[in-house]
Amino acid sequence: MQNRAYSFIQIKSLDEEKRVISGIASTPRPDRVGDIVQPMGAKFKLPLPFLWQHNHDQPIGHVTEASITPQGIAFKAEIASTDEPGKLKDLLDFAWQCLKMKLVAAVSIGFRPLKYAFIADGGIEFEEWDWFELSAVTIPAQADATITAVKSIDAGLRKAAGVAEPEIPRPDKPAATGKGRVVKLDAPARDRAEPFVIRSIKRTA
Repeated sequence: MQNRAYSFIQIKSLDEEKRVISGIASTPRPDRVGDIVQPMGAKFKLPLPFLWQHNHDQPIGHVTEASITPQGIAFKAEIASTDEPGKLKDLLDFAWQCLKMKLVAAVSIGFRPLKYAFIADGGIEFEEWDWFELSAVTIPAQADATITAVKSIDAGLRKAAGVAEPEIPRPDKPAATGKGRVVKLDAPARDRAEPFVIRSIKRTA
C-alpha cells in the first residue's frame, strides 16, 4: 500500500546550471482530510526518485539530500538534463521551466505506513513510514477535492477508524419505468479493453 501527502514547495535556492532546487518535502501539520505524517518517522535511503506528477514512467531527477527535523523534511533535488533531442529532453526541460516559474508549486511524498495511530476526529497519524519517492505535482485552486481524491489511504484503515463511506446522493425523482433501454453485452467488461461502438440496441420486453 502506498499513500501520498502534499506540501507546497518552499524554494530556498535555485541553481540554474545544475538544475537544483531545495525546499520542504513534508511537515507535521494535519492535511485536508485530518491525517498527519510525522517527519521524524521517515525511513529512506538516498538518492530517492524525483518524479513528475507521480508518474513512475516519468522520472525527472533525484532527491540528493534530505534532512529530517521536527518542523519538516528539508530536501535538495536535482532535475536531470540531456542534450539529445527527444521526448525525455522535452519532459526534463518542461519540468524545469515549470518549477522555475512556480507553475508547479507543490511536492508530494509517496510512502508506505509502518506505524500509525487513529486520531480522535477520525484522521490517521503516521508515526513511522517508508519514503519511496518525491514528486513535483500541480495543485489547482480547488485543492480540497483533489487532495482527498488523489491521496490513496487504504480503505481498511478508514473503516477501522470509524470513518463512514461518503453517501451517494439519490435523485429527487425516481427514473421512469417501462421506457428505458437496456444494453446487453455478450462478454463481461475487461480492464484495458479496447473501445467499441454500439451500432444497435435490442429492446427488451
